[in-house]
Amino acid sequence: MMPEKSFADWIYLDNAATSYPKPDCVYEAVDHYQRQNGRPVGRGATDAASAVQQIVDRCRFRAAQLLGAAAKEQIVFTFNCTDSLNLVLHGLLKARDHVVTTQAEHNSVLRPLRQLERTRGISTTFVEVDDFGFVDPQDVRAALRPETRLIVLQHASNVTGALQPVEDVGAIAREHGALYLVDAAQTAGHVPLNVTQTKADFVACSGHKGLLGPLGTGLLYVAPGHEHIVEPLRQGGTGSRSELDTQPDFMPDRYESGNHNAPGIVGLEAALGFLQKRTIDTIRQHELELSQLLFDQLQEISGLTVYSRQDRTQHTGVLSVTSELYASDELATLLSQHFQIDTRSGLHCAPGIHRRLGTLDRNGTVRLSLGWSSTREHIAAAVAALRAVTGG
Repeated sequence: MMPEKSFADWIYLDNAATSYPKPDCVYEAVDHYQRQNGRPVGRGATDAASAVQQIVDRCRFRAAQLLGAAAKEQIVFTFNCTDSLNLVLHGLLKARDHVVTTQAEHNSVLRPLRQLERTRGISTTFVEVDDFGFVDPQDVRAALRPETRLIVLQHASNVTGALQPVEDVGAIAREHGALYLVDAAQTAGHVPLNVTQTKADFVACSGHKGLLGPLGTGLLYVAPGHEHIVEPLRQGGTGSRSELDTQPDFMPDRYESGNHNAPGIVGLEAALGFLQKRTIDTIRQHELELSQLLFDQLQEISGLTVYSRQDRTQHTGVLSVTSELYASDELATLLSQHFQIDTRSGLHCAPGIHRRLGTLDRNGTVRLSLGWSSTREHIAAAVAALRAVTGG
């Protein structure tokens, strides 16, 4: 049998989909757990089971610290950010509730809301964004109604990297008395985020993107007391209060039925430890410098359109481009096959922002997204490749 092809040496610019590579400590932690322990979470009193539980507790504590949560019990482990968002949307919204969100949101928000419109009779207002994906907080304010139950806002666009005014919108939500859900899939681990400053009632995070954990991991912050208004989507064994045939009503067990993704959480704990040592501020500065360099050089390539403001402090390390010569999937394929550069083409599960950018009917954009391990050499190679392909 021929060995599987290795892509480890390729230039990876698709960190908005999932981070790669992970820090070595993540690989080591997962491998050690799989080979040397392998016990489930919360399902025993042996020394090995206790060791796993300690890692899980430490991961929850690290996540609470990273988000500025007052207690680790406010952090719920989920399977991804989509799972976190669905838990809040399906667990909270009821008939005749009104939701305010934006046209730039991911399908992880759009599709649950459409489903709830059909099945429960909720209503949704989609606030428009500008040419780069930014929302005006006053437009959010204007969309509020007396029956508005929830405001949902991405912290950053997964297409343009536009950083939204989450704190300003949080203040508006508090003023109106609406609940506030922040989708931090694209910012957790990339940009400092504090739940108190954002005034968020719920924050949904991906564990495998900027937080550098394995795939199949996610986090949900639930503000104190809000667990009583969000119904769990799953019921079952939690390893606690097993004498009852009803779901535990305390955090985080209320939302964590069934076996945890123990290998994923072990890896996520190692990743969060890495981020604490490296610091989010340091990673943000690194990605900011590289994305500014990338933007400046992409702007010089003729026939290439860059969907970003010049001031990169208003963006994450995500940039989208289109070419006059190639459809986005063709351009991404050329970068992959001829230059061994990984990007992401298409609509990025966010059709609304592409409709706003005018790229919906053009196969979307090619997205280049940076991460903690991106380098100036990666930028130089990507720019050289795009110049060669486009003749710019």
